[in-house]
Amino acid sequence: MRMLPMKKLLVSGALALASLGAGVAAIAAGTVEHPPHKHWHFQGPFGTYDRAAAQRGYQIYAEVCAACHSLQLLAYRNLTELGLTESQVKSLIKDIVVPDINDDGQPIERPARLSDRFKKPFPNELAAAAANNGKAPPDLSVIVKARENGPNYIHGLLTGYVPYDKLTPQEIKEFAVTKDDNFNKYFPGHKIAMAPPLADDKVTYADGTKATTDQEASDVVEFLAWASEPHMESRKRTGVRVILFLLAMAGFMYAVKRMVWSDKH
Repeated sequence: MRMLPMKKLLVSGALALASLGAGVAAIAAGTVEHPPHKHWHFQGPFGTYDRAAAQRGYQIYAEVCAACHSLQLLAYRNLTELGLTESQVKSLIKDIVVPDINDDGQPIERPARLSDRFKKPFPNELAAAAANNGKAPPDLSVIVKARENGPNYIHGLLTGYVPYDKLTPQEIKEFAVTKDDNFNKYFPGHKIAMAPPLADDKVTYADGTKATTDQEASDVVEFLAWASEPHMESRKRTGVRVILFLLAMAGFMYAVKRMVWSDKH
């Protein structure tokens, strides 16, 4: 009777070790790989957006991402919150035409206005799916919030492509990768429909910043983080003011309590 608990303990330990071994083997095989952590200006209680980086990120979105991905929750006038003037924004969108209805109820296309929302790359989701092998590209308005560890995951996804000739035979066999597939270290299942969107010198930055793949990915993450929460900075400022007020109020109430309960009276 005394040996039964010991047997249960040994069995439990063996199962735990087997599970741990399976987990280690899975990681070694490349089935689990987390993107590297990066420092982002907007994280933390006092974080703010790097507006120069976010402006470059908009350039990446406009020149690379906008062909497939929408930003339905943003209007062009919101770009003024990145430190751009209305004249600068008008210059950025001068070549964009958007669908509209004229006074006779007929469909037309006209130049985009500041009040317009970002132009959709496809008229509807079915058209988007038909143009992308049956899978509509996701809207990017809140993509940083929608993904776990969003900023690092998106940066890792954009920089985590591995060419077919750089894969190991084990990876090719395990994930059934062909030369026509796109292999990404950080995408679940590793095979992703989207071809590598970024490359060194993919764009020519207006401010002269060197356009490496890592720089482009960092900048577009900064822009998409702002797009996901444009009012983050004001929210954090309000939070700091509230905390300072509560601390002052706590100090005042403590002083009143000491005075009321003083032994001098």
